Amino acid sequence: MSEAVGLRAPRIYNLFPPLTGSIPDWSRHILRVRDMGFNWIYINPFHYPGFSGSLYAVKDYYRLNPMLRGPAYASDDDLLRGFIESAGSHGLSVIMDLVINHTSRDSTLVHEHPDWFQRDPDGNLVSPCASHPDDPDKRTVWGDLAALDYHPRPQRAALVGYFCSVVRHYARLGMRAFRCDAAHRIPADVWLAIMAAAHQENPDILFFAETLGCTPDEVEALRPARFDYLFNSSKWWDGEAPWLLDHYEQFRDLAPSVSFPESHDTARLAAETEASGVSSVKLIAEVQRYRYLFSAMFSSAVMMPMGYEFGFTRPMNVVTSRPEQWENARFDISPYVAEVNRLKASLSVLNREGPQQRLASPSGAYALLRRNNHGAEWVLTVINPPHNGTACLALDRDPIGRRAACGIDVTPAFPAGGSTADLAVLVLRGGEIRVFTGTTEPEEPLADL
Repeated sequence: MSEAVGLRAPRIYNLFPPLTGSIPDWSRHILRVRDMGFNWIYINPFHYPGFSGSLYAVKDYYRLNPMLRGPAYASDDDLLRGFIESAGSHGLSVIMDLVINHTSRDSTLVHEHPDWFQRDPDGNLVSPCASHPDDPDKRTVWGDLAALDYHPRPQRAALVGYFCSVVRHYARLGMRAFRCDAAHRIPADVWLAIMAAAHQENPDILFFAETLGCTPDEVEALRPARFDYLFNSSKWWDGEAPWLLDHYEQFRDLAPSVSFPESHDTARLAAETEASGVSSVKLIAEVQRYRYLFSAMFSSAVMMPMGYEFGFTRPMNVVTSRPEQWENARFDISPYVAEVNRLKASLSVLNREGPQQRLASPSGAYALLRRNNHGAEWVLTVINPPHNGTACLALDRDPIGRRAACGIDVTPAFPAGGSTADLAVLVLRGGEIRVFTGTTEPEEPLADL
């Protein structure tokens, strides 16, 4: 399959603005992002923030965050347009964050359109909040934010119209996609209006729904909006619980999904690995490699945040992160990431959301078998959990081994690779992942032992 087909599924690099610096500094990362095989760059909010300084507390949607201007004399729009054009010249499209569930409490819209916001019985602004999944009575309230009101009422038309103008503005600057923050909190018909406005400028613009932490019903409610991609929760999967594949199957016809090994909302994986008792830098780098590989194999699209390739441990903070907090690289897995991305771009089955099932083995390893809806191609991702020790899978009778024997080993950076025809046993170290692909089937149906 050609790279042109692979481009249909985004391979996203999250460039985190406050860690990167001013917009001219963003461009210094373009070549290395391209060389890692990514085709999209995702930028967190770059707008002028409110009093808290949070990227997600927008005060003015048409002005740049002052710390991102640097010493440049160009206008805000020209700075953004210049970066987008520079990225595009190297085959990279740009995704911007679209935050329309709320603004900063001191935003220009609060003063200009006070009736666009949710109010309590006393007329005070309402801040958005979320319940903790383990304790519904415990809530997090974001006191620096003011929730917008999308309930049907006369004022809603003007509110929606405002954000239609926002997306048209940034589409004209060259933005190719919007990552829609807290998408489930906005009615589907509002999203349809905003998408239509963006598509008037560019019919190919994509919309990514950020739905992490949602209930299945909340995601289902977005079906009429016809998002292009959803973000999934594969990062938190333990390899056994059925919920991940259940959700994958439920929503793969709604929209293909985006996997990630960490994000700006999570702890750094390298820090989590170190906290679990792993002190060897070599082993930490191995975990980083395999977790990115799993993310890339699980769903159609994949995202990796800035610094993951270097084993950064300090969380990305939407208020306090600054360029001087850039960490020294503990390692550099960029060449490995490039190999994974090349593999992903080369296989049509990895660029479309097809049926996927979990296979188990008596060895303690398990595998995800992903098929192509439009052909016989399949990919088998064989995973041996770190706690399992060495796993030996017989290629003639183990359900995973028999499937692997029907294909070829395409594991990135694996020296053996190639055909399994001369092997009798597939051996995986604890924590190792191997990838096989093919078009043929075992002689007998596979059983999950």
